[in-house]
Amino acid sequence: MTGSGPRAGTPSLVPATIGHLRRTPVRHGFTYRSYSWFIDIDDLPHPPRPLGPFARFDADDHFPEPATPGASLRDRLESHLRQAGIDPPDGPVTALLSARVAGHVFNPLSVFWCHRADGSLRYVVAEVHNTYGERHCYVVTTDAAGRARVGKEFYVSPFNPVEGAYELSLPEPGPDGRVALSVTLHRDGHAPFVATLRGHTVAATTRALLAAQIRTPLAPLVVSARIRLQGIRLWARRLSVVPRPPHLLTHTVAAPTPDTEEVRR
Repeated sequence: MTGSGPRAGTPSLVPATIGHLRRTPVRHGFTYRSYSWFIDIDDLPHPPRPLGPFARFDADDHFPEPATPGASLRDRLESHLRQAGIDPPDGPVTALLSARVAGHVFNPLSVFWCHRADGSLRYVVAEVHNTYGERHCYVVTTDAAGRARVGKEFYVSPFNPVEGAYELSLPEPGPDGRVALSVTLHRDGHAPFVATLRGHTVAATTRALLAAQIRTPLAPLVVSARIRLQGIRLWARRLSVVPRPPHLLTHTVAAPTPDTEEVRR
């Protein structure tokens, strides 16, 4: 069951400010503007034909290859969840992600909020992509504030080992349209890195999509280039490079805590 219609508030554009802060072994931070889409994955946006190159949603950009070629985004999500031993959601699934722009896409973090048939949130899938073409899904049960904790099991930065745990704050955008996500890495009693996304949903009109292209042209390419540039700057500051291990797992399922179990059961 996928629901009788698109989820309220979708589709929307989310003009946002993205921030990265590294506290150790050197302090290094930066912010930049970008935008994402907040969508119902069963009702993908279809912009006017002239704007099609600026908003293409390709299911192949998410999750490992399913058994059935040409599968939809929901099909791919459900296939991946089954491989992880998780029952797929029987209600709507909303997502915050980037579309292809001029054929290019880069999704450092895509978030899928998976609901029950009655509309209540069941669990969240946080899909992480690195700059090496690899992807990994963290399936978490969040508390009432959208928070969860999960061990880090995916190589993202050449300056951070695959160690520690993520504290995730992933509340679904609500009626007020506020979007506030954060990922904090904890290791050895410290929080050496935090990434944030702050924005607000706006109706996905032709005017809003045009404004996004003017404000942040070729956003996927720019985001990818900025991440690589910051990596070069850290390398120039003589940070030790952590070798990239083989990526053997495609998902991590976080065990519910007492708080999240109470909220979601």
